[in-house]
Amino acid sequence: MADLYARYERRCRQANAMDFDDLLLRTYQLLRDHPDTCHKYKERFQYVLVDEYQDTNFAQHRIVSLLTDPTSRICVVGDDAQSIYGFRGAEIGNILQFNTQYAGARLFKLECNYRSTRHIVEAANSVISHNKGQIPKAVYSNRDAGEKITVMAAMSDKEEGQKVAQAIAALHRRGLAYSDVAILYRTNAQSRSLEEALRLLSIPYRIYGGLSFYQRKEVKDVLAYFRLTSNHYDEEALTRIINYPARGIGDTTMNKLAAASVMAGVPLWDVVADPAKFGVAVHSGTAARLATFVGLINHFTQMAETETAYDLALSIIKESGIHADIYADTSAENLSRQENLQELADSIKQYEQEMAEAGTGEPALLSDYLSQVSLLTDADTDRDDTPRVTLMTVHAAKGLEYEAVFVAGMEDELFPNANARFFPKEMEEERRLFYVALTRAKSYCYLSYARTRIRYGSFLTCEPSPFISEIDPACLRREDIAFTPRTAATDGHRPSIRTAEPPSRPNPLSTLRTRRLSRVAPTPRPSAGKSLDEAGGLRVGQHIEHERFGRGEVRRLEQAGETIKATVQFDNAGEKALLLKFARYRILD
Repeated sequence: MADLYARYERRCRQANAMDFDDLLLRTYQLLRDHPDTCHKYKERFQYVLVDEYQDTNFAQHRIVSLLTDPTSRICVVGDDAQSIYGFRGAEIGNILQFNTQYAGARLFKLECNYRSTRHIVEAANSVISHNKGQIPKAVYSNRDAGEKITVMAAMSDKEEGQKVAQAIAALHRRGLAYSDVAILYRTNAQSRSLEEALRLLSIPYRIYGGLSFYQRKEVKDVLAYFRLTSNHYDEEALTRIINYPARGIGDTTMNKLAAASVMAGVPLWDVVADPAKFGVAVHSGTAARLATFVGLINHFTQMAETETAYDLALSIIKESGIHADIYADTSAENLSRQENLQELADSIKQYEQEMAEAGTGEPALLSDYLSQVSLLTDADTDRDDTPRVTLMTVHAAKGLEYEAVFVAGMEDELFPNANARFFPKEMEEERRLFYVALTRAKSYCYLSYARTRIRYGSFLTCEPSPFISEIDPACLRREDIAFTPRTAATDGHRPSIRTAEPPSRPNPLSTLRTRRLSRVAPTPRPSAGKSLDEAGGLRVGQHIEHERFGRGEVRRLEQAGETIKATVQFDNAGEKALLLKFARYRILD
């Protein structure tokens, strides 16, 4: 990496060019190493004004320091409570220590919030008061009290998305435009379940500063492998991934193969599989690479006959080389890609579980999953001027405002992130990030969390974010209720928040399990005359709470082959048919 950086610097110098970091670094070095130049500019600039000072990094701070001294006329503007870019090198200490560096400085506090209602402002104040590193302020609102912040709990991230979508629909019926609503989340990967819920209710939305989940490159690449595995004649998928990850099959070769396909009137796959048969001249190295690729796809197709959708997906991600490419480094961009890849795998696991509970008796196939997800990818092509709900990360929301803001995924180890508990400075930045999320709202604010999520291929129990308990209760309307899931509801281990070491980042895609497809194993049929109450542990009219679908009423119980099927009308997910031997639920009454 050091050698690569040195070569990059040489190329920049040869091109007489500098990137943004160079502009800062070289300016700092110029002022530091050439006193005459530094004195020249120090004399020239009698007044120095710096905006967004809470986001300055070391180099920017040193440039300002070299251009000024304790008696200089310098004014900085910033809000320490909105310092959220530590991962980019921002140092909050620059603004916190300003009065120490410039002893005669005067501090002016702009404490009136003209945006948000009193309940929102007071909630944000109560949260940020838990930070030790801050400039104390008493922010107040000149608006009325407004509605309290609503806290919503859901059984799963799927039900969380449904509750958020239903609440948005309710606000829209009250006259609020979709464009006045924003959904914020901690990581990009969280958008999938929210997008799917909005689509189910036909609520238009847009991803601010990014792509919708199924349009992200790494997701489209994996889906292309899935599609080609299921259908060798999917030309779009073939051309997308034949040279990804790079395997030395370039555009020139592909142009030859495509031309031969058109000339012979045969699918492109046939030409790729046997270029010599169609008169395509390629050298031996390219021919070998084409044969290796065809063999890989054929291997996946054979695996599809014996493996579950989830295990096949993991195998494809691993053996195709996508896993090695995306997990090659831990840059911020790659970490986001890794999260999206894991979210896609988890969505397949969730699909498997839903198929098992539906009681079809058939294993969940990757081709079936593709049929479902194709409807979602097609919807991403809609483009018009329709007012839309905005989805974005909290970081992207800074500086923006909306009448209604939904902050999703308010769970410990998600917001705040898992490492924050072990590093006080990081915890304070996570709290400032939550402060930013709250203060984007003008009139309505909703916080939601899920009690379970499929993460890394397993159901994990989630705890509400500690930030919720830091909010003044007088500012909250709690719709969440106490819940203790039954033991069988989680088949994965959630890292303890009391461990002595920070949790390591899981990488479940690096170790693949192989589980062969099989029919549902038969269970003893209830004897004649045995009541369904005894057989299924339920009776019609009872209420249950399902791990993913939430609260619902049992409408019908019936024998379904070797087990019992319950038809349940859920409050948020509608009517579902569940095989009780697979369903994860608890009885409420």
